[in-house]
Amino acid sequence: PQQKMAFLRAIISLTLLTAKAMTTTTSAPPIVYTIAGSDSGGGAGIQADLHAIRSMNCHACSAITCLTAQNSVAVTAVHAPPASFLTEQLDALYDDMPPNAVKVGML
Repeated sequence: PQQKMAFLRAIISLTLLTAKAMTTTTSAPPIVYTIAGSDSGGGAGIQADLHAIRSMNCHACSAITCLTAQNSVAVTAVHAPPASFLTEQLDALYDDMPPNAVKVGML
């Protein structure tokens, strides 16, 4: 329950920060966060999101919600770090690079 609440607080905070960031203008490439799991096989998750975001000429930042051991055939293990670590990742990113958009994957 405590991890779930910390996670929900992180998402709500990020939503509010995103709304604020979208009201600012800049000549730098738009910053896009992806909040998702890591796919060790490289075909999905953070790895695919980073590729897609960069292909749209945006600066991609990531916050990892879980780590997987997988290949093109199967997922063999999943590790979920504490929700507080997701909050730390998002806080660190926001301090330096507030987002213009956020893409959410595996929570």
